[in-house]
Amino acid sequence: MRITILQGAFLPVPPLRGGAVEKLWFQLGKEFSKLGHHVFHISRSFPGLPDDEYIDGVHHIRIKGYDIPSGRLRLKALDFLYSRRALCKLPDADILITNTFWMPLLASSNQSRFGRIMVSVERMPKGQMRLYRNSCCLRACSTSVFRAINNEVPDRLNMVEKILNPLPFSPSEFPVPPKENVILYCGRMHPEKGISLLIDSFIHASKLGLTDWSLRLVGPAEISSGGGGEHWLESLINPYFSSKFSIEWLGPIYDQDELIAHYQRSAIFVYPSLAEYGEALPVAPLEAMANGAVPIVSNLECFRDYIEPFKNGIIFNHKVSDPVLELAQAIISLTNRPEYLSTLATSARLSTIRHHPQNVAHEFLQCFDQMLNQPLI
Repeated sequence: MRITILQGAFLPVPPLRGGAVEKLWFQLGKEFSKLGHHVFHISRSFPGLPDDEYIDGVHHIRIKGYDIPSGRLRLKALDFLYSRRALCKLPDADILITNTFWMPLLASSNQSRFGRIMVSVERMPKGQMRLYRNSCCLRACSTSVFRAINNEVPDRLNMVEKILNPLPFSPSEFPVPPKENVILYCGRMHPEKGISLLIDSFIHASKLGLTDWSLRLVGPAEISSGGGGEHWLESLINPYFSSKFSIEWLGPIYDQDELIAHYQRSAIFVYPSLAEYGEALPVAPLEAMANGAVPIVSNLECFRDYIEPFKNGIIFNHKVSDPVLELAQAIISLTNRPEYLSTLATSARLSTIRHHPQNVAHEFLQCFDQMLNQPLI
């Protein structure tokens, strides 16, 4: 089978500047290639990366892209220009996978040449699914996204497929190293991610008796990288810089091995997102779970796809009158019970097997076979 993966205009592949979507498709492309398929992966050009190369059997083609702009309209305009250039580079294929806004529209009339289109919906849709009626498949990365797509195109239920996100790496079968008393967060440093809530909850937990634990934050704060700004983050952290509370921000870490090492050292991973309508299926908690860190997450529907409360993680109610106390108590419920923490860690690690990239790749290939048996609209 000939498979083309088209990434967006703003982040490179390999994921040298992060990006959960870029990470998981970089891994899936390699999995498809291992299974004998011909894979083309188109992404933006980037300093140090050639415009044409093979990585683990995948043919990477790179075209001019852009840094992430500040305005939504400018983002859509640049994505259109990028997609027009990508259209000229598309090889003949059986399947075309993309998460760009414009390509499903630009390539829809040439699916017999470029491949039947799978729109990989990696974020909560905002009305645009109606534009993609001529695509063969709308792939939802989570149950919440699946429902949202069905609400937008109720007359196209047969073209909507739910395939959960994979891990962006093959998890190790070996035991993880001994854990440290570290509470970790990895992701964008943005108000909607609950960073202020996390810091306040850690301070409150320390006042309630939490001792000898550190809070470690990893991720970009720059606005150009989707953060809330370095000044905003520093205003949250600086009051505790020289205090007894151990809080550190390491900035972004894009090296996969270095990031995995942080997951492996951390006993607890907290992802207190407040983005009620923005989160689709965050991969960072999955990465942490695969490395034996117990997740504590907010009560968003997307997390229910891979976290069972009190079995492989903790879900706290971020909508209560005092969410700081709620999260602080969730942290203490783990730190005060080492055996319970260890049990949850083992369950968390085992529960990520269904997200192994090889397993998810087979789910996609089954879907591709179904798409090829459908008549073009």
